[in-house]
Amino acid sequence: MGYDTASKSDVESVVPDEVGGMWFLKDTLDAAHLGLTIFELEPGQAGKPHDETDSGQEEIYYVVEGTVDVELADETVRLHREEAIRLDPDERRQIENAGDDRATFVLIGAPL
Repeated sequence: MGYDTASKSDVESVVPDEVGGMWFLKDTLDAAHLGLTIFELEPGQAGKPHDETDSGQEEIYYVVEGTVDVELADETVRLHREEAIRLDPDERRQIENAGDDRATFVLIGAPL
């Protein structure tokens, strides 16, 4: 078979419900070189600060619903629905829900 399908309901969230939800779909999709994560944050909640220097992975974040702030070393980039940002591996980042409603976004990372 030349394809695989997945839903966030196929895997367990790795963050507590009160924060939102974070579902890693890479393994379920049997992806060898690309990571795919669905991330939801409740208002005022934030992901952990991190970079991908050790993995060498660049990431793209695409906002499906809501407004998120991507806090970088020297600035904060606000993303609204249907906007995206690409981040170099060594760029330290933290994502925070800047809106009044639950934010949903897609994280894509490569190479793995």
